[in-house]
Amino acid sequence: MKAALQLDTPAAEARERLVGFLGEVAAGLSLARQRENALLYVRGLIEHGGRKSLQPTLFRLEETPARYESMQQFLADSPWDPELLVRACAERVAPELAVTAWVVDDTGIAKDGRHSPGVKRQYSGTLGKIGNCQIAVSVHAVGERGTLPLGWALYLPEEWCAERERRREAKIPEQVVFQTKPQLAAALTERASAWELPAAPILADCAYGDDSAFRTRLHARELEYVLAVSAQISVYGPETIFAVPERNGKTGRRRSVARPDTVEFHAGVENSWVRRELPSIALPSYVPTRGRYVGCVKTADSSGIVADIGLPFYVPKRTT
Repeated sequence: MKAALQLDTPAAEARERLVGFLGEVAAGLSLARQRENALLYVRGLIEHGGRKSLQPTLFRLEETPARYESMQQFLADSPWDPELLVRACAERVAPELAVTAWVVDDTGIAKDGRHSPGVKRQYSGTLGKIGNCQIAVSVHAVGERGTLPLGWALYLPEEWCAERERRREAKIPEQVVFQTKPQLAAALTERASAWELPAAPILADCAYGDDSAFRTRLHARELEYVLAVSAQISVYGPETIFAVPERNGKTGRRRSVARPDTVEFHAGVENSWVRRELPSIALPSYVPTRGRYVGCVKTADSSGIVADIGLPFYVPKRTT
């Protein structure tokens, strides 16, 4: 019996800490029943057990059928704002992680059927191929002692936005409209940047780095970033001026596309301008220093060199 008590005590202490933590995080929920359900749901996710779907979870926790109905309503229909909980959790946990970067990425969630919101046959990096799945865009704070989600957004393909009956059956709100993945990511980073969180550079692959509107929104918020870009992206020096050229002669259609007054380079082709300018940039410690890396940089130290469009830079491969 004494041995059993010794084993039970740490579990009881951990549960007390969990209750205290969730009490802080869920304080923004207005109803006591909502706060109770939040605690119960988190316990079901992290405590020992097999399947984490709702019914077997509540069965393991020895809850009643009435609680099952209440929990279903809490998760599916109750009008509480998830941002309140995400923000409270982020502001509570992030200072403990020694955050070094915010990472933007998307995750594929494999699905059978066609009724889950946003599901379709599309490419998923998680699956490594085209498959029937949902795509969720996320921003995570990454630190020396762990990671923390700062926000998730379900990518809703255009065909889902256009089919009203399908939207109604999936309970997708009317105000939800089509947004690209970079648009979703920009909204998540802008939202998190207004919270009381440790500032850190934003990292993302070329699916986001190639999108000039995404970079522009980060720049407008004065957020530092290191973004990969595709090798075929055209780049120009910060002194480049874009203007719509005059029409040649008196016939033909007037030109409407702005053109640069300098010769373009490509991110995947090393050139003398890049070699001339980049040695003066003190690359931050979070930039990889092995292998060949191409990306867009916007940091406090290099803002005088890096243009608003983001300047592809190169880290030479070390020989030692």
